[in-house]
Amino acid sequence: MRLPAVLENIEYRLISGDLDKEVASVEFDSRKVCSGSLFVCVKGFTVDGHTFAVKAAEQGASVLVVDSSREDFPDEDLTAISRKYGLSVVEINDTHKLLADLCANFYGHPENKTAVYGITGTKGKTTTAFMLRAIFEQGGRKTGLIGTVCNIINGEKTHAAHTTPESRELYEMMDKLVKGNSGSLVMEVSSQALKLDRVRGIRYRTAAFTNLYEDHIAPNEHPDMEDYISCKLKIFDSCDTGILNLDCAVADRVIDYCKNKVELITYSIGGEADFSAKNLRAERRGHVTGTVFELNSKYYNGDIFVALPGKFNVYNALCAICSAYKEGIDIEDVKKALATISVPGRMQPVENDFGVNILVDYAHNAAALESVLDTLKEYTEGRIITVFGCGGNRSRTRRFEMGEVSGRLSDYTVITSDNPRNEDPDAIIQDIVTGISKTSGKYEIEADRSKAIRLSVNMAKDGDTVLIAGKGHEDYQIFADKTIHFDDLEQARNAVIEREGNR
Repeated sequence: MRLPAVLENIEYRLISGDLDKEVASVEFDSRKVCSGSLFVCVKGFTVDGHTFAVKAAEQGASVLVVDSSREDFPDEDLTAISRKYGLSVVEINDTHKLLADLCANFYGHPENKTAVYGITGTKGKTTTAFMLRAIFEQGGRKTGLIGTVCNIINGEKTHAAHTTPESRELYEMMDKLVKGNSGSLVMEVSSQALKLDRVRGIRYRTAAFTNLYEDHIAPNEHPDMEDYISCKLKIFDSCDTGILNLDCAVADRVIDYCKNKVELITYSIGGEADFSAKNLRAERRGHVTGTVFELNSKYYNGDIFVALPGKFNVYNALCAICSAYKEGIDIEDVKKALATISVPGRMQPVENDFGVNILVDYAHNAAALESVLDTLKEYTEGRIITVFGCGGNRSRTRRFEMGEVSGRLSDYTVITSDNPRNEDPDAIIQDIVTGISKTSGKYEIEADRSKAIRLSVNMAKDGDTVLIAGKGHEDYQIFADKTIHFDDLEQARNAVIEREGNR
Protein backbone atom coordinates (compact mmCIF):
# COMPACT_ATOMS: atom_id res chain seq x y z
CA MET A 1 0.00 0.00 0.00
CA ARG A 2 1.18 3.52 -0.77
CA LEU A 3 1.90 5.79 2.18
CA PRO A 4 -0.88 8.35 1.47
CA ALA A 5 -3.46 5.56 1.73
CA VAL A 6 -2.08 4.48 5.11
CA LEU A 7 -2.35 8.09 6.31
CA GLU A 8 -5.88 8.61 5.00
CA ASN A 9 -8.07 10.73 7.32
CA ILE A 10 -5.16 11.23 9.75
CA GLU A 11 -3.67 14.67 10.30
CA TYR A 12 0.08 14.55 9.84
CA ARG A 13 3.19 16.63 9.22
CA LEU A 14 5.88 15.43 6.83
CA ILE A 15 9.20 16.10 8.59
CA SER A 16 11.53 14.60 6.02
CA GLY A 17 11.48 12.57 2.82
CA ASP A 18 8.40 12.29 0.64
CA LEU A 19 5.07 10.48 0.46
CA ASP A 20 6.10 8.35 -2.51
CA LYS A 21 6.74 5.29 -0.39
CA GLU A 22 5.46 1.73 -0.52
CA VAL A 23 4.44 0.33 2.87
CA ALA A 24 4.89 -3.42 3.32
CA SER A 25 3.64 -3.62 6.90
CA VAL A 26 2.76 -1.47 9.91
CA GLU A 27 4.82 -2.26 13.00
CA PHE A 28 5.35 -0.82 16.48
CA ASP A 29 7.79 -3.54 17.58
CA SER A 30 11.18 -2.84 15.99
CA ARG A 31 12.03 -6.56 16.14
CA LYS A 32 9.33 -7.22 13.54
CA VAL A 33 10.41 -4.50 11.11
CA CYS A 34 11.43 -5.68 7.66
CA SER A 35 12.15 -4.02 4.34
CA GLY A 36 9.40 -1.49 3.55
CA SER A 37 7.81 -1.45 7.02
CA LEU A 38 6.18 1.64 8.44
CA PHE A 39 7.48 1.85 12.02
CA VAL A 40 5.27 3.63 14.54
CA CYS A 41 7.17 5.08 17.50
CA VAL A 42 4.77 4.42 20.39
CA LYS A 43 5.38 5.90 23.82
CA GLY A 44 4.55 3.17 26.36
CA PHE A 45 4.55 3.04 30.17
CA THR A 46 8.16 1.91 30.40
CA VAL A 47 9.56 2.00 26.87
CA ASP A 48 9.61 4.84 24.34
CA GLY A 49 9.47 3.52 20.79
CA HIS A 50 11.36 6.56 19.52
CA THR A 51 14.54 5.08 21.00
CA PHE A 52 14.24 2.23 18.46
CA ALA A 53 13.92 4.50 15.43
CA VAL A 54 17.49 3.92 14.26
CA LYS A 55 17.17 0.15 14.74
CA ALA A 56 14.01 0.17 12.63
CA ALA A 57 15.79 2.20 9.97
CA GLU A 58 18.70 -0.26 9.94
CA GLN A 59 16.27 -3.12 9.41
CA GLY A 60 14.80 -1.51 6.30
CA ALA A 61 11.86 0.61 7.44
CA SER A 62 10.63 2.90 4.67
CA VAL A 63 8.70 5.23 6.99
CA LEU A 64 9.03 6.39 10.60
CA VAL A 65 5.90 7.74 12.28
CA VAL A 66 6.73 9.83 15.34
CA ASP A 67 4.67 11.41 18.09
CA SER A 68 4.22 15.19 18.21
CA SER A 69 4.62 15.08 22.01
CA ARG A 70 8.01 13.33 21.95
CA GLU A 71 10.48 14.85 24.36
CA ASP A 72 13.64 13.98 22.47
CA PHE A 73 14.46 13.41 18.80
CA PRO A 74 14.12 16.91 17.35
CA ASP A 75 13.35 17.38 13.66
CA GLU A 76 17.00 17.80 12.70
CA ASP A 77 17.95 14.43 14.22
CA LEU A 78 15.05 12.71 12.47
CA THR A 79 15.99 14.42 9.20
CA ALA A 80 19.51 13.08 9.58
CA ILE A 81 18.14 9.54 10.00
CA SER A 82 15.89 10.08 6.99
CA ARG A 83 18.78 11.12 4.76
CA LYS A 84 21.12 8.39 5.98
CA TYR A 85 18.67 5.55 5.42
CA GLY A 86 16.52 6.97 2.62
CA LEU A 87 13.26 6.86 4.52
CA SER A 88 10.45 9.30 5.23
CA VAL A 89 9.51 10.69 8.65
CA VAL A 90 5.93 11.63 9.45
CA GLU A 91 4.63 13.24 12.65
CA ILE A 92 1.13 12.62 14.07
CA ASN A 93 -0.63 13.48 17.31
CA ASP A 94 -0.63 10.48 19.70
CA THR A 95 0.99 7.50 17.98
CA HIS A 96 -0.45 5.06 20.51
CA LYS A 97 -4.02 6.15 19.87
CA LEU A 98 -3.70 6.48 16.09
CA LEU A 99 -1.86 3.18 15.65
CA ALA A 100 -5.34 1.66 15.29
CA ASP A 101 -6.23 4.14 12.52
CA LEU A 102 -3.03 3.41 10.63
CA CYS A 103 -3.68 -0.33 10.89
CA ALA A 104 -7.33 0.03 9.88
CA ASN A 105 -6.26 1.87 6.75
CA PHE A 106 -3.46 -0.57 5.96
CA TYR A 107 -5.68 -3.65 6.26
CA GLY A 108 -8.56 -2.11 4.32
CA HIS A 109 -10.89 -1.60 7.28
CA PRO A 110 -11.70 -5.22 8.17
CA GLU A 111 -13.67 -3.94 11.17
CA ASN A 112 -16.36 -2.85 8.71
CA LYS A 113 -16.55 -6.32 7.16
CA THR A 114 -16.80 -8.32 10.39
CA ALA A 115 -19.64 -8.59 12.92
CA VAL A 116 -17.87 -8.06 16.25
CA TYR A 117 -19.31 -9.09 19.62
CA GLY A 118 -17.52 -7.62 22.64
CA ILE A 119 -17.55 -8.85 26.23
CA THR A 120 -16.14 -6.86 29.16
CA GLY A 121 -16.25 -7.30 32.92
CA THR A 122 -13.97 -8.47 35.71
CA LYS A 123 -15.04 -12.11 35.58
CA GLY A 124 -16.72 -14.36 33.06
CA LYS A 125 -15.33 -12.90 29.84
CA THR A 126 -13.46 -16.01 28.76
CA THR A 127 -16.22 -18.53 29.41
CA THR A 128 -18.90 -16.30 27.90
CA ALA A 129 -16.77 -15.76 24.79
CA PHE A 130 -16.29 -19.51 24.29
CA MET A 131 -20.00 -20.09 24.84
CA LEU A 132 -21.03 -17.46 22.30
CA ARG A 133 -18.55 -18.72 19.70
CA ALA A 134 -19.84 -22.28 20.18
CA ILE A 135 -23.41 -21.06 19.72
CA PHE A 136 -22.56 -19.19 16.52
CA GLU A 137 -20.60 -22.15 15.14
CA GLN A 138 -23.47 -24.51 15.99
CA GLY A 139 -25.75 -22.10 14.11
CA GLY A 140 -23.55 -22.33 11.01
CA ARG A 141 -21.61 -19.09 11.43
CA LYS A 142 -17.86 -19.31 10.95
CA THR A 143 -16.65 -17.34 13.97
CA GLY A 144 -13.30 -16.17 15.31
CA LEU A 145 -12.37 -15.65 18.95
CA ILE A 146 -9.92 -13.30 20.65
CA GLY A 147 -9.32 -13.63 24.36
CA THR A 148 -7.27 -14.59 27.39
CA VAL A 149 -6.86 -18.31 26.75
CA CYS A 150 -6.07 -18.18 23.03
CA ASN A 151 -7.01 -16.60 19.73
CA ILE A 152 -8.91 -18.68 17.17
CA ILE A 153 -8.79 -17.32 13.63
CA ASN A 154 -10.26 -19.41 10.80
CA GLY A 155 -10.08 -22.45 13.07
CA GLU A 156 -6.41 -22.00 13.93
CA LYS A 157 -5.50 -21.52 17.60
CA THR A 158 -2.62 -19.24 18.55
CA HIS A 159 -1.17 -18.11 21.87
CA ALA A 160 -2.69 -14.98 23.40
CA ALA A 161 -0.20 -12.58 25.00
CA HIS A 162 -2.96 -10.27 26.27
CA THR A 163 -6.70 -10.59 26.88
CA THR A 164 -7.14 -8.02 24.10
CA PRO A 165 -4.17 -7.63 21.76
CA GLU A 166 -2.64 -4.37 20.62
CA SER A 167 -4.45 -2.80 17.68
CA ARG A 168 -1.81 -3.90 15.19
CA GLU A 169 -2.38 -7.62 15.96
CA LEU A 170 -6.11 -7.08 16.32
CA TYR A 171 -6.53 -5.58 12.86
CA GLU A 172 -4.27 -8.21 11.32
CA MET A 173 -6.44 -10.97 12.82
CA MET A 174 -9.63 -9.31 11.59
CA ASP A 175 -8.08 -9.09 8.12
CA LYS A 176 -7.35 -12.84 8.22
CA LEU A 177 -10.93 -13.50 9.30
CA VAL A 178 -12.29 -11.54 6.36
CA LYS A 179 -9.99 -13.31 3.92
CA GLY A 180 -11.01 -16.64 5.43
CA ASN A 181 -14.71 -15.82 4.96
CA SER A 182 -15.41 -15.71 8.70
CA GLY A 183 -18.15 -13.18 9.20
CA SER A 184 -18.19 -13.04 13.00
CA LEU A 185 -15.73 -12.34 15.80
CA VAL A 186 -16.29 -12.79 19.53
CA MET A 187 -13.75 -10.95 21.63
CA GLU A 188 -12.93 -10.28 25.25
CA VAL A 189 -12.46 -6.55 25.73
CA SER A 190 -10.26 -5.66 28.69
CA SER A 191 -10.38 -2.38 30.57
CA GLN A 192 -6.80 -1.74 29.45
CA ALA A 193 -7.78 -2.20 25.81
CA LEU A 194 -10.54 0.37 26.23
CA LYS A 195 -8.31 2.76 28.17
CA LEU A 196 -5.38 2.55 25.75
CA ASP A 197 -7.37 2.64 22.51
CA ARG A 198 -6.42 -0.87 21.38
CA VAL A 199 -9.99 -1.36 20.14
CA ARG A 200 -10.32 2.08 18.60
CA GLY A 201 -12.43 2.06 15.45
CA ILE A 202 -14.35 -1.12 16.27
CA ARG A 203 -18.13 -1.09 16.57
CA TYR A 204 -19.79 -3.99 18.35
CA ARG A 205 -23.02 -5.63 17.25
CA THR A 206 -23.51 -6.44 20.93
CA ALA A 207 -21.39 -5.27 23.87
CA ALA A 208 -21.82 -7.19 27.11
CA PHE A 209 -20.98 -6.11 30.67
CA THR A 210 -20.73 -9.18 32.93
CA ASN A 211 -19.82 -7.75 36.35
CA LEU A 212 -17.33 -5.57 38.21
CA TYR A 213 -15.11 -6.47 41.16
CA GLU A 214 -12.06 -4.77 42.61
CA ASP A 215 -9.17 -5.78 40.41
CA HIS A 216 -6.41 -4.32 38.22
CA ILE A 217 -5.82 -1.39 40.57
CA ALA A 218 -2.12 -0.70 40.03
CA PRO A 219 0.17 2.12 38.83
CA ASN A 220 0.36 0.74 35.29
CA GLU A 221 -3.32 -0.28 35.12
CA HIS A 222 -5.98 1.76 36.93
CA PRO A 223 -5.30 4.22 39.78
CA ASP A 224 -8.68 3.55 41.40
CA MET A 225 -12.06 1.87 40.92
CA GLU A 226 -13.57 4.97 39.33
CA ASP A 227 -11.01 4.84 36.53
CA TYR A 228 -11.60 1.09 36.21
CA ILE A 229 -15.36 1.33 35.73
CA SER A 230 -15.10 4.45 33.56
CA CYS A 231 -12.87 2.55 31.15
CA LYS A 232 -15.21 -0.45 31.12
CA LEU A 233 -18.17 1.78 30.26
CA LYS A 234 -16.44 2.99 27.09
CA ILE A 235 -17.47 -0.22 25.36
CA PHE A 236 -21.01 1.18 25.12
CA ASP A 237 -19.79 4.22 23.18
CA SER A 238 -19.53 2.13 20.03
CA CYS A 239 -22.12 -0.64 20.06
CA ASP A 240 -25.50 -1.32 18.51
CA THR A 241 -26.95 -3.17 21.51
CA GLY A 242 -25.76 -3.41 25.11
CA ILE A 243 -26.14 -6.50 27.29
CA LEU A 244 -26.09 -6.13 31.07
CA ASN A 245 -26.01 -8.42 34.07
CA LEU A 246 -28.72 -6.76 36.14
CA ASP A 247 -27.40 -8.44 39.29
CA CYS A 248 -23.95 -6.86 39.13
CA ALA A 249 -23.03 -4.25 41.71
CA VAL A 250 -22.80 -1.40 39.20
CA ALA A 251 -25.90 -2.17 37.13
CA ASP A 252 -27.51 1.19 37.93
CA ARG A 253 -24.36 2.98 36.82
CA VAL A 254 -24.40 1.11 33.50
CA ILE A 255 -28.10 1.79 32.94
CA ASP A 256 -27.58 5.49 33.59
CA TYR A 257 -24.59 5.59 31.20
CA CYS A 258 -26.55 3.91 28.41
CA LYS A 259 -29.74 5.92 28.86
CA ASN A 260 -30.92 7.53 25.61
CA LYS A 261 -27.81 6.17 23.89
CA VAL A 262 -27.86 2.36 23.71
CA GLU A 263 -30.62 -0.23 23.80
CA LEU A 264 -29.99 -2.58 26.74
CA ILE A 265 -30.92 -6.24 27.04
CA THR A 266 -30.74 -7.38 30.66
CA TYR A 267 -30.28 -10.74 32.34
CA SER A 268 -30.58 -11.95 35.93
CA ILE A 269 -30.85 -15.01 38.11
CA GLY A 270 -34.20 -14.84 39.85
CA GLY A 271 -34.77 -11.15 39.18
CA GLU A 272 -36.96 -9.16 36.83
CA ALA A 273 -35.00 -8.95 33.58
CA ASP A 274 -35.41 -9.58 29.87
CA PHE A 275 -33.73 -12.96 30.37
CA SER A 276 -34.13 -14.58 33.76
CA ALA A 277 -32.96 -17.92 35.13
CA LYS A 278 -34.54 -19.75 38.04
CA ASN A 279 -34.76 -23.24 39.54
CA LEU A 280 -31.04 -23.95 39.15
CA ARG A 281 -30.05 -27.53 39.88
CA ALA A 282 -26.89 -29.56 39.59
CA GLU A 283 -26.89 -32.38 37.07
CA ARG A 284 -24.33 -34.88 35.82
CA ARG A 285 -24.65 -36.30 32.31
CA GLY A 286 -22.10 -39.00 31.62
CA HIS A 287 -18.65 -37.53 32.32
CA VAL A 288 -20.04 -33.99 32.34
CA THR A 289 -20.94 -32.11 35.50
CA GLY A 290 -23.26 -29.25 34.68
CA THR A 291 -26.26 -27.15 35.63
CA VAL A 292 -29.87 -27.09 34.51
CA PHE A 293 -31.84 -23.86 34.79
CA GLU A 294 -35.23 -22.65 33.70
CA LEU A 295 -34.99 -19.75 31.25
CA ASN A 296 -37.78 -17.20 31.13
CA SER A 297 -37.72 -14.79 28.17
CA LYS A 298 -39.56 -13.82 25.03
CA TYR A 299 -36.89 -15.84 23.19
CA TYR A 300 -37.53 -19.14 24.93
CA ASN A 301 -39.18 -20.50 28.06
CA GLY A 302 -37.89 -23.83 29.26
CA ASP A 303 -34.94 -25.76 30.63
CA ILE A 304 -31.35 -25.20 29.50
CA PHE A 305 -28.45 -27.53 30.38
CA VAL A 306 -24.99 -25.99 30.64
CA ALA A 307 -22.09 -28.44 30.63
CA LEU A 308 -20.29 -26.43 33.31
CA PRO A 309 -21.07 -26.36 37.03
CA GLY A 310 -21.98 -23.35 39.12
CA LYS A 311 -24.21 -20.33 39.37
CA PHE A 312 -21.55 -18.13 37.78
CA ASN A 313 -21.67 -20.27 34.64
CA VAL A 314 -25.42 -19.76 34.47
CA TYR A 315 -24.68 -16.03 34.41
CA ASN A 316 -22.18 -16.62 31.60
CA ALA A 317 -24.71 -18.68 29.67
CA LEU A 318 -27.40 -16.01 30.08
CA CYS A 319 -25.01 -13.39 28.70
CA ALA A 320 -24.24 -15.53 25.64
CA ILE A 321 -27.93 -16.33 25.13
CA CYS A 322 -28.76 -12.60 25.00
CA SER A 323 -26.36 -12.07 22.08
CA ALA A 324 -27.66 -15.20 20.35
CA TYR A 325 -31.22 -13.91 20.66
CA LYS A 326 -30.28 -10.53 19.22
CA GLU A 327 -28.62 -12.26 16.28
CA GLY A 328 -31.55 -14.55 15.58
CA ILE A 329 -29.82 -17.83 16.36
CA ASP A 330 -32.22 -20.77 16.65
CA ILE A 331 -32.75 -21.77 20.28
CA GLU A 332 -32.06 -25.43 19.47
CA ASP A 333 -28.56 -24.46 18.32
CA VAL A 334 -28.11 -22.53 21.57
CA LYS A 335 -29.16 -25.54 23.64
CA LYS A 336 -26.90 -27.95 21.73
CA ALA A 337 -23.87 -25.66 22.06
CA LEU A 338 -24.30 -25.06 25.79
CA ALA A 339 -24.91 -28.75 26.47
CA THR A 340 -21.47 -29.63 25.11
CA ILE A 341 -19.45 -26.50 25.95
CA SER A 342 -15.89 -26.93 27.19
CA VAL A 343 -13.60 -24.01 28.00
CA PRO A 344 -9.84 -24.57 28.33
CA GLY A 345 -8.85 -24.31 31.98
CA ARG A 346 -12.27 -23.21 33.19
CA MET A 347 -13.91 -26.06 35.12
CA GLN A 348 -12.58 -28.29 32.34
CA PRO A 349 -13.49 -31.94 32.91
CA VAL A 350 -11.10 -34.87 32.58
CA GLU A 351 -12.91 -38.01 31.46
CA ASN A 352 -12.38 -41.21 33.41
CA ASP A 353 -14.20 -44.48 34.00
CA PHE A 354 -13.80 -44.67 37.79
CA GLY A 355 -16.57 -42.23 38.72
CA VAL A 356 -14.42 -39.29 39.82
CA ASN A 357 -15.19 -35.71 38.83
CA ILE A 358 -11.76 -34.34 37.81
CA LEU A 359 -11.64 -30.66 36.92
CA VAL A 360 -8.89 -28.28 35.79
CA ASP A 361 -9.54 -24.65 36.69
CA TYR A 362 -7.72 -21.32 36.54
CA ALA A 363 -8.71 -20.24 40.09
CA HIS A 364 -5.49 -18.61 41.29
CA ASN A 365 -6.60 -16.37 44.13
CA ALA A 366 -8.62 -16.90 47.29
CA ALA A 367 -11.89 -15.42 46.02
CA ALA A 368 -11.86 -17.53 42.85
CA LEU A 369 -10.88 -20.68 44.71
CA GLU A 370 -13.61 -20.15 47.30
CA SER A 371 -16.21 -19.62 44.58
CA VAL A 372 -15.21 -22.82 42.79
CA LEU A 373 -15.10 -24.92 45.95
CA ASP A 374 -18.45 -23.62 47.15
CA THR A 375 -19.91 -24.62 43.78
CA LEU A 376 -18.34 -28.08 43.82
CA LYS A 377 -19.86 -28.88 47.20
CA GLU A 378 -23.26 -28.89 45.48
CA TYR A 379 -22.06 -31.45 42.93
CA THR A 380 -19.94 -33.77 45.07
CA GLU A 381 -21.23 -36.84 46.87
CA GLY A 382 -17.84 -37.80 48.28
CA ARG A 383 -14.74 -35.80 49.12
CA ILE A 384 -13.29 -32.71 47.48
CA ILE A 385 -9.56 -33.13 46.90
CA THR A 386 -7.83 -29.91 45.88
CA VAL A 387 -4.40 -29.62 44.27
CA PHE A 388 -2.87 -26.16 44.07
CA GLY A 389 0.21 -24.01 44.56
CA CYS A 390 0.92 -20.29 44.34
CA GLY A 391 3.04 -18.26 41.95
CA GLY A 392 6.35 -16.73 42.92
CA ASN A 393 7.03 -12.99 42.64
CA ARG A 394 3.41 -12.38 43.56
CA SER A 395 1.66 -11.28 46.74
CA ARG A 396 2.54 -13.48 49.75
CA THR A 397 -0.88 -12.72 51.19
CA ARG A 398 -2.46 -14.72 48.39
CA ARG A 399 -0.67 -17.84 49.66
CA PHE A 400 -1.99 -17.55 53.21
CA GLU A 401 -5.50 -16.82 51.94
CA MET A 402 -5.62 -19.66 49.44
CA GLY A 403 -4.28 -22.08 52.04
CA GLU A 404 -6.99 -21.04 54.48
CA VAL A 405 -9.74 -21.34 51.84
CA SER A 406 -8.65 -24.79 50.70
CA GLY A 407 -8.27 -26.03 54.27
CA ARG A 408 -11.74 -24.81 55.15
CA LEU A 409 -13.63 -25.99 52.07
CA SER A 410 -11.69 -29.04 50.82
CA ASP A 411 -11.74 -32.43 52.46
CA TYR A 412 -8.10 -32.94 51.50
CA THR A 413 -5.48 -30.67 49.97
CA VAL A 414 -2.32 -31.58 48.08
CA ILE A 415 -0.07 -28.52 48.27
CA THR A 416 2.32 -28.28 45.34
CA SER A 417 4.24 -25.84 43.17
CA ASP A 418 2.77 -23.44 40.60
CA ASN A 419 5.08 -21.01 38.81
CA PRO A 420 7.75 -20.36 41.46
CA ARG A 421 9.63 -17.99 39.18
CA ASN A 422 12.57 -16.51 41.10
CA GLU A 423 11.41 -17.65 44.54
CA ASP A 424 12.18 -20.82 46.46
CA PRO A 425 9.31 -23.25 45.77
CA ASP A 426 9.56 -24.70 49.28
CA ALA A 427 9.26 -21.24 50.85
CA ILE A 428 6.08 -20.60 48.85
CA ILE A 429 4.67 -23.93 49.99
CA GLN A 430 5.43 -23.11 53.62
CA ASP A 431 3.45 -19.86 53.27
CA ILE A 432 0.48 -21.92 52.04
CA VAL A 433 0.93 -24.27 55.00
CA THR A 434 0.77 -21.26 57.33
CA GLY A 435 -2.65 -20.44 55.91
CA ILE A 436 -4.04 -23.96 55.88
CA SER A 437 -2.81 -24.56 59.43
CA LYS A 438 -5.40 -22.06 60.67
CA THR A 439 -8.05 -24.64 59.71
CA SER A 440 -8.67 -28.28 60.56
CA GLY A 441 -8.24 -29.25 56.93
CA LYS A 442 -6.14 -32.31 56.12
CA TYR A 443 -3.27 -31.87 53.70
CA GLU A 444 0.04 -33.16 52.42
CA ILE A 445 2.88 -31.65 50.47
CA GLU A 446 4.18 -32.82 47.08
CA ALA A 447 6.33 -30.12 45.49
CA ASP A 448 6.51 -31.88 42.11
CA ARG A 449 3.27 -30.77 40.43
CA SER A 450 3.15 -33.78 38.11
CA LYS A 451 3.44 -36.17 41.05
CA ALA A 452 0.88 -34.13 43.02
CA ILE A 453 -1.68 -34.51 40.24
CA ARG A 454 -1.06 -38.26 39.98
CA LEU A 455 -1.33 -38.55 43.76
CA SER A 456 -4.71 -36.79 43.86
CA VAL A 457 -6.14 -38.81 40.95
CA ASN A 458 -5.01 -42.11 42.49
CA MET A 459 -6.45 -41.39 45.94
CA ALA A 460 -9.87 -40.34 44.61
CA LYS A 461 -12.80 -42.73 44.95
CA ASP A 462 -16.13 -43.02 43.18
CA GLY A 463 -18.15 -39.87 43.94
CA ASP A 464 -15.12 -37.72 44.81
CA THR A 465 -14.12 -34.50 43.07
CA VAL A 466 -10.52 -33.64 42.26
CA LEU A 467 -9.93 -29.94 41.61
CA ILE A 468 -6.58 -29.07 39.99
CA ALA A 469 -6.45 -25.32 40.49
CA GLY A 470 -4.28 -22.35 39.64
CA LYS A 471 -2.87 -22.79 36.15
CA GLY A 472 -5.93 -23.62 34.07
CA HIS A 473 -5.14 -23.15 30.39
CA GLU A 474 -1.44 -22.39 30.91
CA ASP A 475 0.89 -24.85 29.21
CA TYR A 476 4.12 -23.91 30.95
CA GLN A 477 5.78 -23.80 34.36
CA ILE A 478 8.24 -21.03 35.21
CA PHE A 479 11.27 -21.65 37.41
CA ALA A 480 14.18 -19.34 38.24
CA ASP A 481 16.46 -20.88 35.63
CA LYS A 482 14.05 -22.29 33.06
CA THR A 483 10.53 -22.47 31.68
CA ILE A 484 9.21 -25.93 30.85
CA HIS A 485 6.15 -27.25 29.06
CA PHE A 486 3.53 -28.16 31.64
CA ASP A 487 -0.17 -28.60 31.08
CA ASP A 488 -2.45 -29.57 33.99
CA LEU A 489 -4.98 -31.12 31.60
CA GLU A 490 -2.33 -33.29 29.93
CA GLN A 491 -0.96 -34.33 33.31
CA ALA A 492 -4.42 -35.23 34.61
CA ARG A 493 -5.24 -37.24 31.49
CA ASN A 494 -1.95 -39.12 31.79
CA ALA A 495 -2.70 -39.85 35.44
CA VAL A 496 -6.12 -41.22 34.47
CA ILE A 497 -4.62 -43.45 31.74
CA GLU A 498 -2.01 -44.70 34.21
CA ARG A 499 -4.62 -45.50 36.85
CA GLU A 500 -6.95 -47.20 34.39
CA GLY A 501 -4.06 -49.26 33.07
CA ASN A 502 -3.06 -50.45 36.53
CA ARG A 503 -6.41 -51.96 37.38
